[in-house]
Amino acid sequence: MNHIVLFEPQIPQNTGNIARTCAATNTPLHLIEPLGFSTDDKQLKRAGLDYWQAVDVHYYPNKAAFLATLSASDRLFLVSKFANQTYAAQDYTGKGDNYFMFGKETTGLPEAFMRENSDKAIRIPMNDEHVRSLNLSNTAALIIYEALRQQDFPNLEQTHHYDNDKID
Repeated sequence: MNHIVLFEPQIPQNTGNIARTCAATNTPLHLIEPLGFSTDDKQLKRAGLDYWQAVDVHYYPNKAAFLATLSASDRLFLVSKFANQTYAAQDYTGKGDNYFMFGKETTGLPEAFMRENSDKAIRIPMNDEHVRSLNLSNTAALIIYEALRQQDFPNLEQTHHYDNDKID
């Protein structure tokens, strides 16, 4: 199973959009506090629309509390523009769960944590000469769908069947 982990997210619309992606992909969402908003926030619910209740959400008071929940077979991937490895070069099909951790929208993951775990860091290639970073919700969607693609989209509808006689 795949999981999205948000470290101290600050923008409710990003978290709401990520929650929608989680609902669409059966992906648990892990939120590491402090959050920059309330999960009762009107903007968060608007961004996630009516999908928020369909998401398996877990809350942690800090990063250490979250890390303590990982088992030896779980794989943690730290998403950062400063990583050496690209997300597409990874194999997400092994045993254990995949946890994709994303940092704050303004500062990313803590630098010391990144340095200690640089072997777990992945990035999305981009032209950073013109763009500082990609939107957090877009990044989360891109990475979770790559993992699901490699896993042959388990438990997801892969085709739609249209009845041509019923199209007006």
